[in-house]
Amino acid sequence: MAPLPRITPMLATPGRLPLPGGDDRWAVETKQDGQRAVVYLPGDGTVQVRSRSGEVITSAYPELRDVGGALGGTPAVLDGEIVALDEEGRADFERLQSRMGLTRAPVRAVERAAELTPAHLVLFDVMFLGGQSLLAQPYAERRQVLRSLGLDGPRWSVPGAAVGRSAEALDLTRASGLEGIVCKRLASRYEPGVRSRSWIKIRNVLTVDAVIGGWVPGRGHLAGLPGALLLGERTEGRLRYIGSVGTGWSERERAALAGLLSVAAVASCPFTPMPRIAGAHWVLPRLVGEVKYTSRTRAGYLRHPSWHRLRPDLAPEGSA
Repeated sequence: MAPLPRITPMLATPGRLPLPGGDDRWAVETKQDGQRAVVYLPGDGTVQVRSRSGEVITSAYPELRDVGGALGGTPAVLDGEIVALDEEGRADFERLQSRMGLTRAPVRAVERAAELTPAHLVLFDVMFLGGQSLLAQPYAERRQVLRSLGLDGPRWSVPGAAVGRSAEALDLTRASGLEGIVCKRLASRYEPGVRSRSWIKIRNVLTVDAVIGGWVPGRGHLAGLPGALLLGERTEGRLRYIGSVGTGWSERERAALAGLLSVAAVASCPFTPMPRIAGAHWVLPRLVGEVKYTSRTRAGYLRHPSWHRLRPDLAPEGSA
């Protein structure tokens, strides 16, 4: 049996609605929040799973071994994402992190991790099947082939896709607490290793009015200027740390913030409990900023935060 071709996964480009050319040219899938995986099925009952970088990660996910026989003797290369699901069936990247990086761990430790946090393989493309490359076939045809394979098992599945309903799908993912959507041009070929405009990922963006409780200096030409702001929220009378933000502002905004922070400098940390952050400078918690983010960890920290604007019209609740 000829060896399977090594294929680097195609990547999506960040974007927004409306979609170029109109909705009827695009399929919409739910954006999965997990670890990208290329799945190699030689057709002999075995499976090899590789990460986006090409690293073999099969041993980290023993519960996916049975997918090796899902297509019988038909060799295939499939594209997908490994996720860990929460109690409501949503992908939870924070949970999956306990599984990632276990490729060299003892077998018993890996099996124990699989029992505590089982993984699920979401398959959304087929690049090679039965000795034939499908890379040049349009997405719509590859999708039809993938659906025909009956790949629905105890630890793997093929997600749904809709055509012509991108805005509705984005609203639905937002209401369901999901990360967002990926829109794929129906006529597009599979482009290995390319961050293509034929795949567009659109994240749900949330905002929070966060209190600035400190900052960390930047490096190099940013020395002495804020490299990141330390953010908090008022909870039960205390300022709770919710993470830091270091992107989204212009150099002019950075300089203006530096001036405001220097005036508000204090010696004591305003957060309870105090976060362990090397080189932190504390300030009076009187400045409020609007920050964009995609979701929160279970501990309440912001994921993918980005600065939007200072809110001088807002007073931090409960500040002195």
